[in-house]
Amino acid sequence: MESQSFSVKRAQVEFHNFASLGEPERAFSVYAEENERRGALIQKHIGFIGEMTPFLEIGANAGHSSYMMANQFGADGFALDISADSLRHGIALQDRWGLPRAPIRLAGDAAKLPFADGSLRFVLAFQLLSQFMDIESLMVEVKRVLAPGGIFLFGEEPLKRLLSLRFYRCPYYETMKPWERKLADWGLLGYLVRDVIGAHQEESFGIRQNHSLGLHDWHRLVQKHFAGHRYEIFVPERGWGERIVKYGARRLDPYRSFWRAGRLLGGTLAGFCRKEGEAAPVAFDISHFETCLRCPDCGSSFRRDAAETLTCASCGYRAALEGGVYNLLPAQDRDELYPGDREDIIDLSQPGCERRLLEGWTEIEGVFGNKYCWIGERATARLGRVNPVPQRLRIRGHASEESFRKGERVEVKVTVNGGSATSWTLDRPGLFLLETDVEDYPEYLLEIKASPTWTVPSDDRIFTVNLSMIRLIPREVVVGE
Repeated sequence: MESQSFSVKRAQVEFHNFASLGEPERAFSVYAEENERRGALIQKHIGFIGEMTPFLEIGANAGHSSYMMANQFGADGFALDISADSLRHGIALQDRWGLPRAPIRLAGDAAKLPFADGSLRFVLAFQLLSQFMDIESLMVEVKRVLAPGGIFLFGEEPLKRLLSLRFYRCPYYETMKPWERKLADWGLLGYLVRDVIGAHQEESFGIRQNHSLGLHDWHRLVQKHFAGHRYEIFVPERGWGERIVKYGARRLDPYRSFWRAGRLLGGTLAGFCRKEGEAAPVAFDISHFETCLRCPDCGSSFRRDAAETLTCASCGYRAALEGGVYNLLPAQDRDELYPGDREDIIDLSQPGCERRLLEGWTEIEGVFGNKYCWIGERATARLGRVNPVPQRLRIRGHASEESFRKGERVEVKVTVNGGSATSWTLDRPGLFLLETDVEDYPEYLLEIKASPTWTVPSDDRIFTVNLSMIRLIPREVVVGE
């Protein structure tokens, strides 16, 4: 089983940029709340964890929990995420929170960690494992880089819920329809939806999620790969519909634990897993952190020069320090996931994209990784082809609540080089991602139409939806769940 397809990696880079950079004030608040919760969890089990240096957080996003490790717990280590831009935004967190210490920031692949065997004492990951179809392969990789007796903490991982009809994926609360909000407030919506409420948004972005593991499944994986463990189970209690079942399940549990409630209602799991072997301090000097790393292409060691550039001693792989982040993705992935300004991409958050916008676009608005342009009834754009393989058109945008005021659904139509139009219907406000296969052309002239239109009293423009990215991507075979 492929642990994660390349299309999912691409979607994660795009989504992390949007989620981490697009709404900075909201992100600051969310990160602070997560750190408070995660810090309390680590403190509770600090006796089991022991020494934390050197640590590695995988799927670190902006690295906020790694900053917590460095400052609250005084540990030295690394923050790794597939999104280099999210990690760069973490530097703003350090300034905002007045933190004196920072982790080493690395863009990398969690399924192919750029670390030497046995080089780390503590690995932690929050909301990460369920992003992979083959979760066991991630555990094997983590075990490889842990020293004997080292600890792996995974947290906030979804538990498959037994009491659910699994009708559909539900969006976040703020974009629910009125009847969905009512059922959510009563604690009844979870009995209808497929998995974690809110999973719909990331899934619609192209991120594949694995919510197939229940408590027993997680336990079997942990027992298979680790010598010791501790768990923390967090079961939801949204309204009377879940409160009653949670209370009854705990009363029936012989140990008064949340094990039965977690199986019935789902929730999230945190696991503290100890690798076999005698625990001992791992020698680590942060001024020579490269001794922990290995080349993602050939597995050899790195040298670091006076310019802070990492160079593989064997194959010549190079990674410069760019904006405080080393990009240690395999070279082929790095070139495609971080292409820069290219003819087949219109990313409104990247400079230079404006020359591929033609008619019908407003001025660029937004901040950081969430820059966009509004369109009216019609807009046009141009893309050039740089990849010889069959192509797929990918459009990212956002539908405002204003578009649904009249009670109509939002329709978006796209015509490529004057051919027949492809149309999509949106039934709720929020982020959307549209994809369609396109024929082979050296250049693509796109006409995008949207309805219904709406206006703002203080503005003479006509609005429909806003768009933040248009690009061509290679077609890939989509594997079913």
